[in-house]
Amino acid sequence: MSKLQHCRIVSRETIRNILFIFFILYLGNVFAQQEAIDSLETKIEKYIASKPKTYRDSIYVDMLLEISIKYEFYRADSLLSISKKVIEISDAINYPKGTYQGLNNIGYYHSNLGENHEAINYFKKVLDLGAVMNNDMVKIYALNDLGMEYTFVGDIENALKHFLKGLDVIDIENKEHLGMYSTLNGNIGELYARQGDYKTADSFYQKVLRNDRQRGDEVNTAKNLSTHAAILSKLGEYEKAMFNINRSIAVFEENKEYSWLAYAYGVKGSVYQHQKKYQWALYWYGQSETVHKNLEDNRSQIDLKNAIATAHLELNQDSEALSYANDAYNIAQKLNSLKGSMNAAKILFEINKKRKEYKNALAYHEEFQKISDSLSQDGVKKSLSLLKTKIAYDQQKKNLIETNEKKLAKQRSLIYISTIILTILLATLIPLYINQKRLRYLNNQLTKSTANLERRRAELNELNRTKDKLFSIIGHDLRGPIGALQGALKLFTSGELDKDDFLNFVPKLKTDVDHTLFTLNNLLTWGHSQMNGTKTRPKVTSIGNLVDNNINLLNELAAAKSIKIVNQLPEKSVALIDQDQIDLVLRNLISNAIKFTPKNGLITIGAQSNKNNWQIMVKDTGVGIDKKTIENIFDDVKTTSTYGTNNEKGTGLGLSLCHEMVINNGGEIWVESVPKSGSTFFFTVQKVEQKLKKAS
Repeated sequence: MSKLQHCRIVSRETIRNILFIFFILYLGNVFAQQEAIDSLETKIEKYIASKPKTYRDSIYVDMLLEISIKYEFYRADSLLSISKKVIEISDAINYPKGTYQGLNNIGYYHSNLGENHEAINYFKKVLDLGAVMNNDMVKIYALNDLGMEYTFVGDIENALKHFLKGLDVIDIENKEHLGMYSTLNGNIGELYARQGDYKTADSFYQKVLRNDRQRGDEVNTAKNLSTHAAILSKLGEYEKAMFNINRSIAVFEENKEYSWLAYAYGVKGSVYQHQKKYQWALYWYGQSETVHKNLEDNRSQIDLKNAIATAHLELNQDSEALSYANDAYNIAQKLNSLKGSMNAAKILFEINKKRKEYKNALAYHEEFQKISDSLSQDGVKKSLSLLKTKIAYDQQKKNLIETNEKKLAKQRSLIYISTIILTILLATLIPLYINQKRLRYLNNQLTKSTANLERRRAELNELNRTKDKLFSIIGHDLRGPIGALQGALKLFTSGELDKDDFLNFVPKLKTDVDHTLFTLNNLLTWGHSQMNGTKTRPKVTSIGNLVDNNINLLNELAAAKSIKIVNQLPEKSVALIDQDQIDLVLRNLISNAIKFTPKNGLITIGAQSNKNNWQIMVKDTGVGIDKKTIENIFDDVKTTSTYGTNNEKGTGLGLSLCHEMVINNGGEIWVESVPKSGSTFFFTVQKVEQKLKKAS
């Protein structure tokens, strides 16, 4: 058994049970194939509906080609009609890819019906189109297809010639060509196998499999392993053959390569048959036959049915052998397969002789002898032709190389003369070029120096601005509260302020100290980020815990104004954030909400789960913010400090810091507000599960 690329005895009851299991699996594969076809048909219908007037485009052609591939061994007539439609549309819209693939499909259609000369005509058209397109891959595929068709009709000389031409077009450095490099070498090896030269065929497949291992193409490797297994079986290397075919079957089953799976099952059966394990051979032939029932691939069934007939004959099951041999003979006659007809006639002769039906036996024996003599003479001619073709081809290559060498010698003379002229020109031009290059270098250096000066000036301005901002905050926002505290302590220690009066000042002093500490923390964080930049170290953190901690920290300030703070965050609000940075963001937003919310107000903290992030919300019932202030609210250049509803003083740094920290954590921050109705600050942080999904 062959396919060009395009144990112990068990009981019958056991075989029937195993066959039933495989039949169920086969039905599953058939349904999967039909489901895939139905899905593609639905896809095409939706596309036509979405573009009723302009759907005849390259996208529509590609969809038709995709579904036509599914039809090759299932609905041959559909393959033909769709391919004709593809060619018609592709020619109309000038889409060469659709044209050559449509021609290819029609070639396969005729090939599968045994109409090899028709197939050859179509593959020649593809080859011509590949030359016009200057597309090497199209030419390589066409040369391979032509080689296969010439093999089918027994024209070994032309088959080898086209395979070798295909190898000449291949560029080994081009990864796209390596798959066809394996295919062409494998098909040449198959030609030798057909002549009975299995050792030479084996050497070709060793080269093919080395190339496949380098490429890592699992499916193509499996195809070559299955064909190599058939050759190894002929050489008597049954253990290696069985190892190869089992690897191939696993790949074909996983990738739903049904035509190759049918072939591989048949090869496995033939390995058992060569070992005279006929029950196991029939079992695997049965698997191949089951898959073939849903494939329109008659050529492959000739060898399969002859093999099944032979196995039945060896087991003295003459009726079964007769049925399969007749089927093989009829298909071979229809497809003009001489070798298939000869093998079937030999089996029919043996069966009829065994049944003492000598008239039929004699007729089949004469048929067998006639074809055998023809093939024997043909075999000698083809073997010689194979050798002559290879020698002639090598001679043509040698002549071509010699011709090219002569042309190169002439070109070298011209190159020498050109070199002398070029040297004279270079002697003149090089000094000019060097001066020009030096001038360009000096200009570049000047440009870089100017850019560096501008950058340093900008950095200096930024440092001055930062310094001014820093001293302004220290002078105005920190000195006042600390000075008030110092004055109260001085009056108390000097006796001018008694204990009771001092204690009356303590709540106010504590509030001033808390505000001063909060301001100092913001100031240090801001100053550090301005001077050195901020490093963000994200880790998995519960936002709910951060909110609870800040509510506990600021609850006393809120209670002083009878403000209620409500935490509405979901229990499992977990994010990938820098805990310290987002903690600072929450503290500033909640502190601001307290600052600008009058007595008996309400502050609500919540979170909304989006696809990629958490959207955190801090909402208050405070005084709100006007539109002009909102425009500059996160700008650290234009911020100004404002007083709260209880005259709480701020630095204007808080929201600038919030903006910087949220951006550092990959989020966004914004505000929505209506004056006198309250404000809502939003910011986003990345969800943990989305990050983990990307990492996996």
